[in-house]
Amino acid sequence: MFFHNLNPALFEFGPFEVRYYGLFYALGFIIAYLMLPSLAKIKNIKLSKDDAADFILYLLIGVVLGARLAYIIFYNPLFYLNSPAEIIKLWHGGLSFHGGFLGAIFAAYLFCRKKKIEFYDIADITVVPVALALALGRIGNFINGELYGRITDFSWCIDYSKNQFIQDVPEGCRHPSQIYESLKNFFIFAALWFIKGKKLPKGFMFWSFVAMYGLLRTIAEFFRQPDEQIGFILNYFTMGQLLSFPLFLFGTYMLFRLRRKI
Repeated sequence: MFFHNLNPALFEFGPFEVRYYGLFYALGFIIAYLMLPSLAKIKNIKLSKDDAADFILYLLIGVVLGARLAYIIFYNPLFYLNSPAEIIKLWHGGLSFHGGFLGAIFAAYLFCRKKKIEFYDIADITVVPVALALALGRIGNFINGELYGRITDFSWCIDYSKNQFIQDVPEGCRHPSQIYESLKNFFIFAALWFIKGKKLPKGFMFWSFVAMYGLLRTIAEFFRQPDEQIGFILNYFTMGQLLSFPLFLFGTYMLFRLRRKI
């Protein structure tokens, strides 16, 4: 058993607060900016550092807008209908990976049209730093004491009872589901890094990411406590599973189609 009493804020200066989660989020975009030009060279894609900076800006806007919109629609629509001012208060939490992913795809599509780059060229290299950024983001969730797991008696369970930084402290000892998901994303990153230099059909790395994320997220959700305002769907599944499993199915289908070109 481990007791969780981590302060989610790195430091505070009056009303100004810097949180680890925000730093990890920013670090993810910095990593993408640094990695994309070198990955582009490996794939023989013309992408300058200035292009990479422009692309990161597109992604930032697409990810944040998409993640927020999807969370509002799928996870807590009644709350935001009753409190519309909360929509812009991102610091209160409420971002969805699935919406952020769709927002990133749309942003990448617009960027590719502007720069006359094939979508799969940019998508194949972008999913590499994305997987790494997602792994860091889940560590931020763990520090925040949010998205915690279901009750368990495993020896490595997390007890939040002594945490003075969480408003609604969960009862019992919980699976460190945030760490499970972080490890899942590190695995995806490692797999994509391993194949990045191989001669593969365009889109293969992108759809590999989609399939792996969809499957592993579906499995990881069995250890995560469902969102309180939603609970279990059909008494068993979480919203995360209902959104993730179709990614696995469609990603796998697209990979089978692409394998014919190998």
